[in-house]
Amino acid sequence: MNQSTIKPAVPEHVDVLILGAGVSGIGAAYEMSRQSSSRTWAVLEAFDSFGGTWLAHRYPGVRSDSDLFTYGFRFKPWTGSPIASGDQILSYLEEVIGENGLGPHFHYGCKILAADWDSAASVWRIEGVQGAELTPFQMTCGFLWMCQGYYRHGRGYTPEWPGMADFRGQIVHPQTWPKGLEYAGKRVVVIGSGATAATLVPALAAECGHVTMLQRSPTYFSPAPNRHLLADTLREAGEDPATIHKLVRERVVFDQHAMLQRALEDPDKTKSDMLEVVAAYLPREVVQAHFTPTYRPWQQRVALVPDGDLFKVLGGGKASIVTDEIETFTPTGVRLKSGRHLDAEIIVTATGFEMSYFGDIDMRVDGDPVDLASTVSYRGIMLTGVPNMARTMGYFRVSSWTLRVHLVADLVCRMLDHMRAIGASRVEVQLGPQDDVQAEPRSSDVFNAGYVLRAAGLMPRGGPDPEWAIQDHWWEKDSLPEVELDHDVFAYRDAAGLPIARRRVEV
Repeated sequence: MNQSTIKPAVPEHVDVLILGAGVSGIGAAYEMSRQSSSRTWAVLEAFDSFGGTWLAHRYPGVRSDSDLFTYGFRFKPWTGSPIASGDQILSYLEEVIGENGLGPHFHYGCKILAADWDSAASVWRIEGVQGAELTPFQMTCGFLWMCQGYYRHGRGYTPEWPGMADFRGQIVHPQTWPKGLEYAGKRVVVIGSGATAATLVPALAAECGHVTMLQRSPTYFSPAPNRHLLADTLREAGEDPATIHKLVRERVVFDQHAMLQRALEDPDKTKSDMLEVVAAYLPREVVQAHFTPTYRPWQQRVALVPDGDLFKVLGGGKASIVTDEIETFTPTGVRLKSGRHLDAEIIVTATGFEMSYFGDIDMRVDGDPVDLASTVSYRGIMLTGVPNMARTMGYFRVSSWTLRVHLVADLVCRMLDHMRAIGASRVEVQLGPQDDVQAEPRSSDVFNAGYVLRAAGLMPRGGPDPEWAIQDHWWEKDSLPEVELDHDVFAYRDAAGLPIARRRVEV
């Protein structure tokens, strides 16, 4: 990954500062280079290279849980299988940076400690440290674009179970997988039932003595061949990669919307059909005991299982699944509340993320700390009380994260142009007198993943109106491009801090 060797000096000031060099940050950088090339901009990344999640996650078998036709960028055709390995995704991202000349704008090893909006100067004042020496640096920017994702990369979420200190083996979280961990021939217990556990179990089963997937409750999975029939047909017909990518992308978006609508309108039939697919791989009693969730389909993200690999290793005896709760860790494994003991030499806690809205940056406005719980989130992009800041937040449920990366980037670039056209130095979102808000983001009533629920009381609030919530992609793909930037939800000010009257400007 030779892009990481490009280390220009951190600039003293840029018009737009993008934080994070993962999928969100790279997508934002590309759109800045195309839609806002007259502005100065930079990308700061805490890691020593690009990739974000795909650089941080190095556990065995790491792969996407979304198809790459929609998880990939709209401008860069994906030519491989729908589900891709972490290394394949990193290679794809490297090509995007290199092919589009983005590298000189990226600054790696830059950890941001604080960001303080200065109303008098209409700039964000940034403080951070760079490199292994933690060399301090300061800079300013006119607009701050947060693209660091939604969780702490440095540590995952692991519950505190009794007896953990007594375990004589090794406890590992997938986010901090040790380099060179020896698991060949060993007994491994993977705690968890999400996409990470479903990835790890077949990958580990190939070498370890035995792997047990221990879950507190079942999860929905979607096994399918790792290929897309339309893509294969178009390739055989000789269509070019760009056309294939566009058509398959549109087809996947349509199919995802249809699937979600069906799940919302007829959850019982959707559930039955999903379980029938799993029953093609495993005995029905196993499906009933371990793969029949109590929640409705798509209240949590459904992981794709390429070629049914998880179910194949479970059916083949190299792996097993247990649905139970942990009573205590023991020196040689875990004892369950049923009384059963699972022997283990390595225990992997694939138990989720710790959410981090601002990437643990000390965020302030004129010296006052930003209290996230007192803000309201406009479409998951901007916050009340926080000027000149946008945040790229993807979809949690059915749609791929990157689909929203482009929609947010289009809106941000359009807003920057609008501000320049009306002479605004500052923009902030504001509630109207009719707007009602609730204590937590609107999506939490239908999306009940553990990491969302654990952080609900600490996150920005939402409301019943679509303007104050992240909607599903099928709705947003039309509504976000149509956002009227002279709407009274946006408050603009000039360099002197005086309000600018709303007026429509063609940009």
